[in-house]
Amino acid sequence: WRGREGAPYSTLVPSDEVTINYRHGLPVITLMLPTRSERCQFTVKPVVTTVGAFLQDVQREDKGIERAEVFAADGTKVSDATLMEVLLMNDFKLVINNTAYSVSPPVKDKLSSEHATEMEDIKSLVHRLFVALHLEDHQIRKERELLQKLDHLKGELLPLEQMKARITDSADAKTSRLLWVGLALMSAQGGALAWLTWWVYSWDIMEPVTYFITYGSAMAFYAYFVLTKQDYIYPHAKDRQFLHYFYRKSKKQRFNVERYNKLKDDLAEAEESLRRLRQPLHLRLPIQEISDKD
Repeated sequence: WRGREGAPYSTLVPSDEVTINYRHGLPVITLMLPTRSERCQFTVKPVVTTVGAFLQDVQREDKGIERAEVFAADGTKVSDATLMEVLLMNDFKLVINNTAYSVSPPVKDKLSSEHATEMEDIKSLVHRLFVALHLEDHQIRKERELLQKLDHLKGELLPLEQMKARITDSADAKTSRLLWVGLALMSAQGGALAWLTWWVYSWDIMEPVTYFITYGSAMAFYAYFVLTKQDYIYPHAKDRQFLHYFYRKSKKQRFNVERYNKLKDDLAEAEESLRRLRQPLHLRLPIQEISDKD
């Protein structure tokens, strides 16, 4: 057999000098290093390793190798950019210095089917070992981080909570006073109408007056609906007035409502993450799956 320039190689070694076996799904190439006179195994990743990278590993292992090339069975040189996965599909010749090794790779499909069960067992074992060795440390580290985050958020929220409590008390007091003023006005109106009806005028005169007062009240309630897009229900009206006083007081005291709400949301999220972390049944479940189950 001849090389690229047509010069014959000094030695053509049988295929048993270079063997290829599959271990755990990866090809292991065993060959004799010429200057060290010892057999060496090279485990390659066929999907990412190229022929050039494999030859460089061989030359790096034995500094006495001056020439390393790969030829197809018909004598065509195989490019260094060719993936090992493509090379291992057919027979080829490995040339080291002036020695050509005839290589016959085993059938990949057959080997893959034989080692499929073994590979699955190994993956399962590796997963269990990883969980046993790292899950507890990861849980402790994550729990420490969440506790530190909770302390930081609570520290930022404390002055805001105190300011919010003062603003809430002030707004609630104003709202209560407004309700009592409304009750007093309604009582005064009823007393005035009764006094005008029985002591000053007669019912014939006061009846149209009370009609227009009722009609005016209906117009006021309708105007409230037009402006707020809500029916005039006393609890809702009270809450609306409370919020009005609250935001006006917050603006005067420079209380940042948006920042307060953001901190409260972050605190709730951190507490939920800590609760989920401390539940053993949820440790290995993704967040989306836990949320679906909850």
